[in-house]
Amino acid sequence: MLELKYVSHDTIVVEDQSSKDILSKGFFGVQSKHELRLSLNEALYLVDVRNAACLRKGSQMSFNELASGHWSSKKFIAKYFTYKDWRERGLIAKAIDSEYKEPNKNPTKAYPGSSIKLPAYTVSGTFYKADLTTILDDKEKGRELYDSLWLGQYGSYKTADHGTLNKLDLYETLFLIEKKVLKLDNMDKSGLMRYVRSRRSDYLKLYDVYKDWREKGYIIKTGFKFGTHFRVYFPGARPMGRENQGWVHSKHVIHVFPKETTLLISEWARAIRVAHSVRKTFILAVPGKTKEKKVEIDFILYHRKKGDADNPGNSAPRYAMLSLSEEEHIGGAELASAIGIARGMKMELVIAIADRETAVTYYKVRQIKLPGSDAEYYEIDWMQP
Repeated sequence: MLELKYVSHDTIVVEDQSSKDILSKGFFGVQSKHELRLSLNEALYLVDVRNAACLRKGSQMSFNELASGHWSSKKFIAKYFTYKDWRERGLIAKAIDSEYKEPNKNPTKAYPGSSIKLPAYTVSGTFYKADLTTILDDKEKGRELYDSLWLGQYGSYKTADHGTLNKLDLYETLFLIEKKVLKLDNMDKSGLMRYVRSRRSDYLKLYDVYKDWREKGYIIKTGFKFGTHFRVYFPGARPMGRENQGWVHSKHVIHVFPKETTLLISEWARAIRVAHSVRKTFILAVPGKTKEKKVEIDFILYHRKKGDADNPGNSAPRYAMLSLSEEEHIGGAELASAIGIARGMKMELVIAIADRETAVTYYKVRQIKLPGSDAEYYEIDWMQP
């Protein structure tokens, strides 16, 4: 039986040589003089799974006794079960303050930059307030905006020849007014902005993201069918494809997560799942510069190379883990901060969510570099370790 010794609140050591040898081979603990020092989660795991005996003054401690003092600690059980799940997959997770080889990688992904060439003319239209929709007056210019820049929806969805009206959504309306391509018959710019703010306070934050991508040549359309704010087409996309060979399908969706807002983890995960189920890359947008927010990364993770498990003896860690439970809320600023910490460690962030049945779902997060942008964007993919 493995023998552990309880020294103090968060200090558990192994002095028995046989136990030290076994645990060292499994990459548990940190060697310190004549003893092996374990993290609390390592000790809990060994008591829970390996039937280890943790002794305090000669008496064997239960899991709950060992965890005493942490009963009210935030996400304490979520942290334990995410650690346990990673270990049960034959992979190594270590405490964030462990010594490790520094990774030699760049955990960011560069997206291409382009530009948008808008027409020199001005087109007029009428804004329908209740629907947040603009109908353009000029049919020819409306068709040209749709065909050349995929602005608005001419005719009907996927069937541009069914009708002669070009319908602009709110974000397209704001964009073309700002670029002096559109003038409304029934409302000026200041009146439109006041009305938009009165309808929903976050519309303008969503517009900031729309504008950021549109100005760089991307096509941004509604993501309603996928449970997100926008769907994205890369520069050069057209409604019917480059050679008019059928409808072009988006491969990316964007969900806007303002830094001052929070979202229930289960709702956040649901949106990512929907995107994954339709084979689209989920992009999380955190508009504006994010302020420093205190967030703690929970573990550093070793993964696999060519089917073989990595460990502290032969490789650098691959990921930094943020552990959460499905009942928690997370804010845009907290998430951006966690990703920033992982990036500073040259690791990608893995968000591990423990549900009420202790099943763990993993999401891999990688920052996107969008040329010339002040906003923060992240690809989030469902991950099977």
